[in-house]
Amino acid sequence: MDFRKEFEVKPGEGVRLSKIDPAYHSAHGSESEAKQDLDHYKEKIRNLQRTLYGDRSKALLVVLQGIDGAGKDGTCWHVMSAMDPQGVKVTGFKQPTPAERDHDFLWRIHPHAPAKGEIAVFNRSHYEDVLVARVHDLVPKPVWEQRYDFINEWERLLHTENQTTILKFFLYISKEEQLERFKRRLYDPSRQWKISNADYTERERWDDYIAAFEAALSKCSTSHAPWYVIPSNHKWFRNLAVSQIIADTLEDMHPKWPEPTVDLDEIRKLYHSAEQGNEKAS
Repeated sequence: MDFRKEFEVKPGEGVRLSKIDPAYHSAHGSESEAKQDLDHYKEKIRNLQRTLYGDRSKALLVVLQGIDGAGKDGTCWHVMSAMDPQGVKVTGFKQPTPAERDHDFLWRIHPHAPAKGEIAVFNRSHYEDVLVARVHDLVPKPVWEQRYDFINEWERLLHTENQTTILKFFLYISKEEQLERFKRRLYDPSRQWKISNADYTERERWDDYIAAFEAALSKCSTSHAPWYVIPSNHKWFRNLAVSQIIADTLEDMHPKWPEPTVDLDEIRKLYHSAEQGNEKAS
C-alpha cells in the first residue's frame, strides 16, 4: 500500500478528523508483522539520505505536529535513527522567547530550514502560530487568519528557491489513547520527566485544538508541501507509515552521487606509486 496516497490531505479539500480512525493499522496485524517492512524502509532511508548529503543539490524538510502525547519525540527517535547525523538536524520549537516575540512569527523558524544536502526535522513548527496562538487567543483572529497565507508562501519559497521537498505529518491519536499515554507517564520513571500540568489543562481544549488542526491541514496542504494525517494510536504503525513516506519521497528526489572533482587517472597513478613504494620498503 502507498501510504502517501492513503494519508495525504488533497490540496483544496477540507479535513474532518472525526472521519479518520486513529487506530487504523492497514493490513499489518501487529508490530512483529510490520518489523520487516519497517526495517526495509529505514535501510532505504539510510542509503538515500547519504546520497542526498553527497549530492547537495536538494533538501528535505520534515514537519511533525500532533496533539500532546501523539508521539513526535518517539517518531524522531525511531524513524530518524536511520539517518546519518552529519546530514540531519532536529529542531524543537517551544514557546517563543521575548526576542522571538518581537519579530514576525517566521523569524525564528527560517534559520533552521535545511541547507542543500540536509534533512531538517521540525518537532513542532511554524504551525504552532496557527494552533496554540489560535486556541489561546494569543493574537487577534485577523492576525492568525492571515498566517495561513504567509506559511504557504514561505513553504513555496523553500521549495522553489532552494529545491526543498517538504513533508508534513500530523500524528493523530484519539482522546482515549492520549489519556492512556498520560497514565503511562505517571507510572513509568523513564517517562515521568515528560509530565506537565499543561497536559491536562490543554486536554480540556481538545475540541478547540482539533478545529485548529483541521483548519491548518485544510488550508496548508499543497502539491509542494503536502500534509499527511498518520493514524498513531499504534506507535509501530505510525513509525511504519512515516518511514515509508519519507523513503519513497527521498527516492523520488533522485539524489545522485556527485562527480569527482579530481583527475581519477592521476590519483590512481599516485596510489600505485605509493603502493610500489610500500612493497620495496617491506
